[in-house]
Amino acid sequence: MDLESKSDDVVAYNSSSAKKARLQSMLSALLDDPVLSDVPRKPSFMDVDTLINLELGSAMRITVVKMDNSSFDVAVLNNATVKDLKITIRKKTNEIEQAQMGHRHISWRHVWANFCLMHQSDKLMDDNSLLSDYGVRSNSKVHFAPFVMSRVAQKHSRRRKHRFFHGLSKRLR
Repeated sequence: MDLESKSDDVVAYNSSSAKKARLQSMLSALLDDPVLSDVPRKPSFMDVDTLINLELGSAMRITVVKMDNSSFDVAVLNNATVKDLKITIRKKTNEIEQAQMGHRHISWRHVWANFCLMHQSDKLMDDNSLLSDYGVRSNSKVHFAPFVMSRVAQKHSRRRKHRFFHGLSKRLR
């Protein structure tokens, strides 16, 4: 009986792995379809939900123009905020960079400290504002523009902290 139960387990394992292989090949065939070209290779639930909403008209496609005038499209919901757009841009950029060059780290803190997004002549500064407040609609273009935050908006820099502690050590002498 042990031999028979082992063969049943092997058949069950083989059928399970065969199902996974068939599912994987079907998924790759679907993703190679030109109709589904905008679906990422490893889509998350939010990616699929946004693309469905895009087809239903409750999401918008925005073209992001980079500093070198190359561009890419992202999809966000109609009620998305500037922060949602930034997160989507980060995901899409990382996906593009991963596909082209393998693993590459981009310091988004540096990017957002030195550049801002602009739609027409409006700087998208407030992360909590809706994109629609700035007039961003479906098929709008948003581009990066050089921008440096004012010192009032930024936290203390390391240099200032260094000077503060440096002054303390002089007083102690």
